[in-house]
Amino acid sequence: MASNSTSPTISTTSSSGNSEEDLQQKMDERRQKRMLSNRESARRSRMRKQKHLDDLMAQVNLLRNENNQILSRMHVTTQHYLSLEAENATLRAQIMELSARLQSLTEMLGYMQDLSGFCMDPVEQYPDPLLRPWDVPLMNQPITASADIFQY
Repeated sequence: MASNSTSPTISTTSSSGNSEEDLQQKMDERRQKRMLSNRESARRSRMRKQKHLDDLMAQVNLLRNENNQILSRMHVTTQHYLSLEAENATLRAQIMELSARLQSLTEMLGYMQDLSGFCMDPVEQYPDPLLRPWDVPLMNQPITASADIFQY
């Protein structure tokens, strides 16, 4: 009987040792699974971050290109504006010069009429277009413009 009682104890001990080993093995397997799962999750997370970074870099490049195009168009528009402004200044100076000439010629004609005693064809007095632009002769002509002037 003693041998029977020791044998179950040994078998219990060995089965207990086996179950502890089995338990340890299962825990190791679970830990390995968890480590693999965590590694895979970290790899997916890194891939998502990299894709997001790539998308942001592509967007940065796109926006830089768009900015360069806008700056280029703005530069062309500024140059066009400056050339028009210079042309306007030239035209204004010519208007002032021509107005002064006309005034001088009108005064000379008046003096000549006074001196000669007979009436020459009177030159109609033209208003100064800078001081009173609504009095410019031929204001009843339509102003026409084409769509081409708005394209740069």
